Amino acid sequence: MCNMEVMCIVSFGRYTRPKFNLVLLIILQLSLHTVEGVWPLPQSFTSSTERYPLNPKAFYFGYGRQSAAQQDCSVLDAAFKRYFSLIFPDYTSGYGVLRFSGDKPFTVEIRVDHADCDSYPNENSSERYNLSVSAGQASLNAETVWGALRGLETFSQLVYQDDFGTYFVNKTEIDDFPRFQFRGILLDTSRHYLPVQAILKTLDAMAYSKFNVFHWHIVDDPSFPYQSRTFPDLSSTGAFHPMTHIYTQSDVRRVISHARLWGIRVLPEFDSPGHTQSWGKGQSDLLTPCYRGSTPSGTFGPVNPVLPSTYQFMARLFKEVSSVFPDSYIHLGGDEVDFSCWKSNPDVRAFMQKMGFGGDFTKLEAFYMEKIVNITSALKKTSIVWQDVFDYHERIPKDTVLHIWKGTPASYKEELSRMTKAGMRVLLAAPWYINHIAYGQDWRNYYTVQPLNFSGTEEQKKLVIGGEVCMWGEYVDATNLTPRLWPRASAAAERLWSDEKQTSSVDEAFPRLQDFRCKLVRRGIRAEPLHVGHCKHEYQGV
Repeated sequence: MCNMEVMCIVSFGRYTRPKFNLVLLIILQLSLHTVEGVWPLPQSFTSSTERYPLNPKAFYFGYGRQSAAQQDCSVLDAAFKRYFSLIFPDYTSGYGVLRFSGDKPFTVEIRVDHADCDSYPNENSSERYNLSVSAGQASLNAETVWGALRGLETFSQLVYQDDFGTYFVNKTEIDDFPRFQFRGILLDTSRHYLPVQAILKTLDAMAYSKFNVFHWHIVDDPSFPYQSRTFPDLSSTGAFHPMTHIYTQSDVRRVISHARLWGIRVLPEFDSPGHTQSWGKGQSDLLTPCYRGSTPSGTFGPVNPVLPSTYQFMARLFKEVSSVFPDSYIHLGGDEVDFSCWKSNPDVRAFMQKMGFGGDFTKLEAFYMEKIVNITSALKKTSIVWQDVFDYHERIPKDTVLHIWKGTPASYKEELSRMTKAGMRVLLAAPWYINHIAYGQDWRNYYTVQPLNFSGTEEQKKLVIGGEVCMWGEYVDATNLTPRLWPRASAAAERLWSDEKQTSSVDEAFPRLQDFRCKLVRRGIRAEPLHVGHCKHEYQGV
């Protein structure tokens, strides 16, 4: 193989004088290469030193004859264009590619079982694929187009360049599927507004790490940037600025459409009854008036749970949200409700007595959340709620997903046991709050999380549907989002995708993650360094 490569380069490349043959042969033999690896690590991966040169001028994507999806499949046609540029980053600039006419064509042939080209990924979408790379071709088989996307990402990471700029891929066999079905990233666009372009760039980077859910924490206390068709005053008075710091319906469609082409679901969160200060600016009588003694203080607390108008408003808002966001899940929040304002309000206290709640305000929150969950259930949506809702013993449908966000490892493991024992499905976010930063290699902490290491039966463990990396926005906007997120989030990505036994060593993971971080940088993602070192292709965007 090396001899043939030398012959080709000597005959047709820049090195034309025969006396370089021996030197070049030695260099090529010394640089026999297998890639550092794929991130996240596939379930089954075998690779050899046998390698095949790739010429971008003789490289093709194609659909297999047996494939249910064929040309004009929007998801895959778009992916072929994207991945050609990712596989051959130098080709468009014309720099560094040795072109020699001895190259044989190379085809990546895709075969999928279901032609779901115009649909959206959902909670049951298979992402399984197998990839076989041999001389002249790679065969990529998947049940769905979403699995094919994951396989294309893997193939793109297998391609590398030698010191002369020639592209190669090694003989490889991969059989791969995700360990968990839900692998999410939360962005908070209320505490700081994130321009649409920053969100789209994050979706790109998410796909490189095989994340598949964008949890859009779109509104909160500080601002309400979502421009509602039904209630336009919510953003015109609740956003930081009613024109520049909003997400129009067109912006939202753009995010959802971009995410779909990467195989990413968009999960909207409209958190209530707490975290709603910005809502009150555009919707009178929605928030609870707080009292000082017997007179209103002029401040407002959580959503007012005692007025029928509250639920009429919520029903109309969630009807709109459920039509704008195609995913079957909606996140309803339900966390960190401060009861002091409710306690101060005479109307709320009278309602508590009437309902027989006594002085237990957790029962009032339960009453509110049950009503909101019923609204979304009637819209045929599955609700996700923060763990507080379960902790307050609220009666919610069994298909509601509980989201663990707080506690030490000991306490969230206990919570996992309790929730799954109650037969509820669970998402784990507590160990992956990566807006918390620390000096040094804190990615190691995210990598060593064991999501199923809690006391419970095998049936209980099946109820943990995945996990989520959260990037809360108190100190994060578009200037620092990307380097704070990557590659630290990628540590969690491997934990949620790969086999835990094969990926238990942080020391073995380090060189692969370092290599992957350099890939991100070359793809224009400002991923921060893991430690001392360098990338062959340093970030050029500054």
